[in-house]
Amino acid sequence: MVFVLYLMKRFIFLIFLSVSLLNSKSIILTKNDIKNIDNSYNKKAIFLRLQGYVKLKRKIKDFDLEKKLNYVNSFYNRILPIDDSKKYSVDDHWATPKEFLIEGKGDCEDYAIAKYFTLLEVGIPKDKLYFAVVKVKAETNYHMVLLYLENKKAMPLVLDNLSFKILPFDKRKKLEPKVIFNEKEAFILKNKKISKKVKIDWGKVNKWELLLDRVYTKNE
Repeated sequence: MVFVLYLMKRFIFLIFLSVSLLNSKSIILTKNDIKNIDNSYNKKAIFLRLQGYVKLKRKIKDFDLEKKLNYVNSFYNRILPIDDSKKYSVDDHWATPKEFLIEGKGDCEDYAIAKYFTLLEVGIPKDKLYFAVVKVKAETNYHMVLLYLENKKAMPLVLDNLSFKILPFDKRKKLEPKVIFNEKEAFILKNKKISKKVKIDWGKVNKWELLLDRVYTKNE
């Protein structure tokens, strides 16, 4: 009897999560997702992260801009960092928000991507959000952060998995910007403000277009 009640509670909770995520455009649980989560040894932690995502969106829906940015930045920064080479056995994998929340670990791109799509879900316009490829002083690898720009003449605000505090770009002295981009355009920055429009050479694989296809079309 106890086991039956446990199964019923688990089933009801999975249905609750699925229904709660129905209004999400970037995180939609399929039957296969639910099956994989239910079979995962870490399912309780996955449930809590997904439930936290649902609660976050509901809570901040009508908040002002500053609170939305801070709550989303803090929510994702609590997820543990890990290198792609350890998690996916590849040098650079861009995880979708759903993949990131289910895995519960990621690198800088995964944080920025999840924050981007979550902020879109709570009403932040696409043209005010940009991904920024930066160099951190004294570090050899490139790093990615998410920027909020009120307009193209404003100083961007930085959402970074290395900091729970959101600061204007000019206050982040250790970050050296290389290029910024979103779904519409890409720019280089001068004095950490938008300068020249550019076209990014993605090489053999356009990881950005591939990610958008996985989110919007394939529901991965």
